[in-house]
Amino acid sequence: MSLLEKDLTELHDLLISKEITAVDLMNATFDRIEATEDKVGAFITVSKEEALALAKKLDEKGIDESNVLAAMPIGIKDNIVTKDIKTTAASKMLEDFIPIYDATVMNKVYESDMIPVGKLNMDEFAMGGSTETSYFKQTKNPWDLTKVPGGSSGGSAAAVAAGQVPISLGSDTGGSIRQPAAFTGIVGMKPTYGRISRFGLIAFASSLDQIGPFTRTVKDNAYVLNGISGYDANDSMSAKTEVPDFTAKLNQDIKGMKIGVPKEYLQEGVAEDVKNAVLEAIETYKKLGATVEEVSLPHSKYGIAVYYIIASSEASSNLQRFDGIRYGYRSPEAKSLDDLYVMSRSEGFGMEVKRRIMLGTFSLSSGYYDAYFKKAGQVRTLIKQDFEKVFNDYDLILGPTTPTTAFNLDENMDDPLTMYMNDILTVPVNLAGVPAISIPCGFSNGLPIGLQLIGKHFDEATIYQAAYAFEQATEFHKEKPNL
Repeated sequence: MSLLEKDLTELHDLLISKEITAVDLMNATFDRIEATEDKVGAFITVSKEEALALAKKLDEKGIDESNVLAAMPIGIKDNIVTKDIKTTAASKMLEDFIPIYDATVMNKVYESDMIPVGKLNMDEFAMGGSTETSYFKQTKNPWDLTKVPGGSSGGSAAAVAAGQVPISLGSDTGGSIRQPAAFTGIVGMKPTYGRISRFGLIAFASSLDQIGPFTRTVKDNAYVLNGISGYDANDSMSAKTEVPDFTAKLNQDIKGMKIGVPKEYLQEGVAEDVKNAVLEAIETYKKLGATVEEVSLPHSKYGIAVYYIIASSEASSNLQRFDGIRYGYRSPEAKSLDDLYVMSRSEGFGMEVKRRIMLGTFSLSSGYYDAYFKKAGQVRTLIKQDFEKVFNDYDLILGPTTPTTAFNLDENMDDPLTMYMNDILTVPVNLAGVPAISIPCGFSNGLPIGLQLIGKHFDEATIYQAAYAFEQATEFHKEKPNL
């Protein structure tokens, strides 16, 4: 077994026993990146020099025996601001942007002694479901290089699945952690809105965005969430809520746990192979002692429509600052002030970003605000109430993460509606602000299938407990792509 196939606890034990050093671990990481990056294309920027310098300092200081995260290599989605390291949001608009400060989550990464190794590819400004709208490159699915890795955190997911890093960070606005986790067969957690600070996350849709971790195992994921959670005064929506030890309930059995399965999540539109894998997962949970029953989330069918009105409206507002004067790319061909605005935004943004800005601007315009944005907000409340009603009687909600397995590269680029429908099972979670995880639950034609577990607000610990029980009862997380 290579060094990077081990979990965090195994790596930590090797570091504490001094069988390896932090520099050894970094060198193994960059060797793996160099061996696989041409195939996968996960990174926009690799920060080898900075990572090796941090590893050397850590070796000199000594690894803290109580800190499992110490010296662990971590990849960062390129919409999280990193001081002195280029942060592009995968857009021409920010192609040369080098921040002068760190996002709060990066301060947490450094406080936990994790070592960032680079910035990971994504859909431009996190808008997309396949990592094909990046200005820089397409990232490929490590399980099949002709397939997408999902999006918008496709680089973050592919890097972990390919064994380039054991941990990465992504952001989830409508499923952008869980969908790529499902497509690449790893663990991806979208925490409760407000659990992790968004300060320094380049905003897409402020009421939906949430940073979260990717790992290969559930326990590793819980360790990372321990390290990056907490209140931050710089984020007005950050929650002043206690951060529990998310690993504390992992070894508790799930006998008596009540799990609801929404009938809307297994209806028409969900592929048979995905449905069958989820039905088998339900049987596994029953054998483990959980009670699994059908429930209903009746307004979830409106989730996609509501999501694209709210998210696009917030995006049109958030992205207005990128005008070639205050921030971002400036067209060299502009001859007047009007030209400068129009040409800088026309040349700096890609097609999907422009599409969403136009949709959002229309929804917010004075003649249509009540008909679209206001109505979407009202339906969002109904979707949130659906979850609250189910959680009055159940501990968790279970269902597929995505309707299908990973699709072909370029297959849906000219069909945005089909691309949007891929998030139909994930967007209600963001609209309600509750936490959810995707874990592997099967394979079809060599491609992973994801199981989604949704929990109550700030109850990530119960999600991890149920996810860990499933992981221990199955072997799916042990499968690895052959690169």
